Amino acid sequence: MSVRFGFSLVAAAAGFVATATAAGAPSLAEYIAAICSAAFSSSSPDEAPFLSENASAMTRMLVGMEIKPSGDIDHDFVEMMVPHHQGAIDMAISVLRHGRNQQIKRLAQEIIITQQQEITAMRLAVGEPLPPSVPSPRQHSPRAIPDP
Repeated sequence: MSVRFGFSLVAAAAGFVATATAAGAPSLAEYIAAICSAAFSSSSPDEAPFLSENASAMTRMLVGMEIKPSGDIDHDFVEMMVPHHQGAIDMAISVLRHGRNQQIKRLAQEIIITQQQEITAMRLAVGEPLPPSVPSPRQHSPRAIPDP
Protein backbone atom coordinates (compact mmCIF):
# COMPACT_ATOMS: atom_id res chain seq x y z
CA MET A 1 0.00 0.00 0.00
CA SER A 2 1.40 3.38 -0.90
CA VAL A 3 1.93 5.98 1.80
CA ARG A 4 -0.49 8.32 0.00
CA PHE A 5 -3.20 5.65 -0.21
CA GLY A 6 -2.63 4.64 3.43
CA PHE A 7 -2.85 8.26 4.54
CA SER A 8 -6.08 8.69 2.57
CA LEU A 9 -7.60 5.71 4.36
CA VAL A 10 -6.56 6.99 7.78
CA ALA A 11 -7.81 10.50 7.04
CA ALA A 12 -11.14 9.19 5.72
CA ALA A 13 -11.60 6.92 8.71
CA ALA A 14 -10.72 9.66 11.18
CA GLY A 15 -13.10 12.12 9.52
CA PHE A 16 -15.88 9.58 9.41
CA VAL A 17 -15.43 8.54 13.04
CA ALA A 18 -15.47 12.18 14.17
CA THR A 19 -18.66 12.83 12.22
CA ALA A 20 -20.28 9.57 13.36
CA THR A 21 -19.45 10.21 17.01
CA ALA A 22 -21.52 13.39 16.92
CA ALA A 23 -24.42 11.64 15.16
CA GLY A 24 -24.17 8.21 16.83
CA ALA A 25 -22.05 5.13 16.17
CA PRO A 26 -21.63 4.21 12.50
CA SER A 27 -22.54 0.80 11.24
CA LEU A 28 -19.72 -1.33 9.92
CA ALA A 29 -21.13 -0.94 6.41
CA GLU A 30 -21.15 2.87 6.72
CA TYR A 31 -17.59 2.85 8.00
CA ILE A 32 -16.34 0.67 5.12
CA ALA A 33 -18.26 2.72 2.55
CA ALA A 34 -16.67 5.92 3.87
CA ILE A 35 -13.18 4.45 3.64
CA CYS A 36 -13.72 3.09 0.14
CA SER A 37 -15.36 6.22 -1.24
CA ALA A 38 -12.45 8.35 -0.03
CA ALA A 39 -9.83 5.95 -1.32
CA PHE A 40 -11.54 5.52 -4.70
CA SER A 41 -12.47 9.18 -5.25
CA SER A 42 -9.47 9.80 -7.50
CA SER A 43 -10.19 6.80 -9.77
CA SER A 44 -10.97 7.16 -13.44
CA PRO A 45 -14.63 7.05 -14.56
CA ASP A 46 -13.87 3.83 -16.46
CA GLU A 47 -12.80 2.12 -13.24
CA ALA A 48 -15.67 3.41 -11.09
CA PRO A 49 -18.12 0.52 -11.73
CA PHE A 50 -15.44 -2.06 -10.86
CA LEU A 51 -14.39 -0.22 -7.70
CA SER A 52 -17.99 0.28 -6.64
CA GLU A 53 -18.75 -3.44 -7.04
CA ASN A 54 -15.62 -4.32 -5.08
CA ALA A 55 -16.47 -1.89 -2.28
CA SER A 56 -19.91 -3.51 -2.05
CA ALA A 57 -18.35 -6.99 -2.04
CA MET A 58 -15.93 -6.03 0.74
CA THR A 59 -18.72 -4.44 2.76
CA ARG A 60 -20.95 -7.53 2.46
CA MET A 61 -17.97 -9.73 3.34
CA LEU A 62 -16.96 -7.83 6.46
CA VAL A 63 -20.52 -7.40 7.68
CA GLY A 64 -21.14 -11.11 7.08
CA MET A 65 -18.03 -12.06 9.03
CA GLU A 66 -19.36 -10.29 12.12
CA ILE A 67 -21.07 -13.18 13.91
CA LYS A 68 -22.42 -13.87 17.36
CA PRO A 69 -20.24 -16.65 18.83
CA SER A 70 -22.21 -19.87 19.25
CA GLY A 71 -19.83 -21.71 21.55
CA ASP A 72 -18.90 -24.06 18.70
CA ILE A 73 -15.52 -22.96 17.35
CA ASP A 74 -15.80 -25.03 14.18
CA HIS A 75 -19.26 -23.68 13.36
CA ASP A 76 -18.18 -20.11 14.12
CA PHE A 77 -15.12 -20.51 11.90
CA VAL A 78 -17.32 -21.64 9.00
CA GLU A 79 -19.81 -18.81 9.64
CA MET A 80 -16.97 -16.28 9.32
CA MET A 81 -15.16 -17.97 6.45
CA VAL A 82 -18.15 -18.41 4.15
CA PRO A 83 -18.67 -14.63 3.73
CA HIS A 84 -14.90 -14.24 3.32
CA HIS A 85 -14.86 -16.77 0.49
CA GLN A 86 -18.05 -15.30 -1.01
CA GLY A 87 -16.33 -11.91 -1.00
CA ALA A 88 -13.54 -13.37 -3.13
CA ILE A 89 -16.15 -14.82 -5.49
CA ASP A 90 -17.95 -11.48 -5.77
CA MET A 91 -14.69 -9.65 -6.48
CA ALA A 92 -13.74 -12.24 -9.11
CA ILE A 93 -17.13 -11.82 -10.79
CA SER A 94 -16.50 -8.08 -10.93
CA VAL A 95 -13.18 -8.52 -12.68
CA LEU A 96 -14.85 -10.90 -15.15
CA ARG A 97 -17.32 -8.11 -15.96
CA HIS A 98 -14.87 -5.24 -16.14
CA GLY A 99 -11.35 -6.59 -16.59
CA ARG A 100 -9.46 -6.74 -19.86
CA ASN A 101 -6.54 -9.06 -19.12
CA GLN A 102 -7.45 -12.60 -20.18
CA GLN A 103 -4.94 -14.18 -17.80
CA ILE A 104 -6.49 -12.31 -14.86
CA LYS A 105 -9.96 -13.35 -16.02
CA ARG A 106 -8.87 -17.01 -16.08
CA LEU A 107 -7.51 -16.60 -12.55
CA ALA A 108 -10.82 -15.04 -11.51
CA GLN A 109 -12.69 -18.04 -12.94
CA GLU A 110 -10.42 -20.38 -10.96
CA ILE A 111 -11.00 -18.31 -7.80
CA ILE A 112 -14.76 -18.67 -8.25
CA ILE A 113 -14.53 -22.44 -8.61
CA THR A 114 -12.07 -23.03 -5.77
CA GLN A 115 -13.84 -20.71 -3.35
CA GLN A 116 -17.20 -22.39 -4.09
CA GLN A 117 -15.59 -25.78 -3.47
CA GLU A 118 -14.13 -24.61 -0.17
CA ILE A 119 -17.47 -23.18 0.97
CA THR A 120 -19.08 -26.54 0.17
CA ALA A 121 -16.36 -28.48 2.02
CA MET A 122 -16.65 -26.27 5.11
CA ARG A 123 -20.45 -26.49 5.23
CA LEU A 124 -20.35 -30.26 4.85
CA ALA A 125 -17.65 -30.56 7.53
CA VAL A 126 -19.93 -28.99 10.14
CA GLY A 127 -23.08 -30.78 8.96
CA GLU A 128 -24.78 -27.77 7.35
CA PRO A 129 -27.06 -28.28 4.36
CA LEU A 130 -25.81 -26.95 1.07
CA PRO A 131 -27.59 -23.98 -0.50
CA PRO A 132 -29.37 -24.55 -3.81
CA SER A 133 -27.19 -24.50 -6.92
CA VAL A 134 -26.98 -21.28 -8.94
CA PRO A 135 -25.80 -20.71 -12.50
CA SER A 136 -22.15 -19.85 -12.97
CA PRO A 137 -21.36 -16.19 -13.64
CA ARG A 138 -20.60 -15.09 -17.16
CA GLN A 139 -17.88 -12.79 -18.39
CA HIS A 140 -20.33 -10.63 -20.31
CA SER A 141 -23.96 -9.77 -19.89
CA PRO A 142 -26.05 -12.64 -21.17
CA ARG A 143 -27.64 -12.07 -24.52
CA ALA A 144 -30.95 -13.49 -25.53
CA ILE A 145 -30.29 -16.98 -26.83
CA PRO A 146 -32.98 -18.30 -29.14
CA ASP A 147 -34.61 -21.56 -28.09
CA PRO A 148 -33.64 -24.52 -30.31
